[in-house]
Amino acid sequence: MSISELAPRAGSVQSPVENAHPHLHVLVQLAKARGPVRVAVAYPCDASSLGAALQANQAGLITPVLVGPAARIQAVAYAQGLDLSNIELHDTPDNPRITAAKAAALCGEGQAAVLMKGSLHSDDLLGAAVSRDAGLRGSRRASHVFVMDVPGYSRPLLLTDCVVNIAPTLAEKRDIAQNAIDLARAIGIKLPHVAILSAVETVNLAIPGTLDAAALCKMAERGQITGGVLDGPLALDNAISAESARNKGIVSVVAGRPDVLLMPGLETGNVAYKLLVYLAGAECAGLVLGMRVPIVLTSRSDSVASRIASCALAVVMSPVAGAKMRAA
Repeated sequence: MSISELAPRAGSVQSPVENAHPHLHVLVQLAKARGPVRVAVAYPCDASSLGAALQANQAGLITPVLVGPAARIQAVAYAQGLDLSNIELHDTPDNPRITAAKAAALCGEGQAAVLMKGSLHSDDLLGAAVSRDAGLRGSRRASHVFVMDVPGYSRPLLLTDCVVNIAPTLAEKRDIAQNAIDLARAIGIKLPHVAILSAVETVNLAIPGTLDAAALCKMAERGQITGGVLDGPLALDNAISAESARNKGIVSVVAGRPDVLLMPGLETGNVAYKLLVYLAGAECAGLVLGMRVPIVLTSRSDSVASRIASCALAVVMSPVAGAKMRAA
């Protein structure tokens, strides 16, 4: 089952949420079809992080395993009228780093299939995840991918990396691209088109990112990046707009119709995704990949819809969920 198979048909009745962000709605439906997976939620000690985990549970997406100081979590639940009955809770000292290490260990031991951030800092959670003791390191560089649902845009748009890697090297960009391609294929994009962004669409020795873009394209040609079609460097205008690409004489199957925008660095990516959210009314789901388990790395400013969609994305990318589908 893919996004295209679950996409709302013309003339079908849709809720206002579906109308506003139909791509994320379809993502949630895709995840529900795979069944819930166990998610270790690290330090859910505020209303938004605890509430999102419980709402994702109620939606049939995840089985939350709460990890943190029990008294504090229970106090938040009481204050918000949230029901913790039948919810597994692992009590830890009121210390975010110790709690993150415990949550990561549960994933490493196979007791949870996804790691999710609660109300602690991202650095604490990622530090625990990449620790050798956790056993969660994969063969690739960890990177973050957003699935953006932009009103008026005909399909999901993936942005990477906007959160984790500050100034990635060529080798790291190779892993960032491959992680994004794998995610795109998992949500039903059969041959993802990857636009490697820069300020210009020509190779310029003074702009290192353009050299990386050219090298990444050659790496894809030689099978060092698989499953997608890459082109770059491309400026944002000719990456997104087919008319702009034609006006500049760019002949490319990627220009004007990308599925993935590969950012030159974190600063550019972070600004880009926030522009889409706060000025274009976009909603997003985000995930850290490249580890043995997906990591839901939400922000305190994320909406509940974004948190739930991120849980859905983690279910889709979880090898446990994939095994369930194959068994069925």
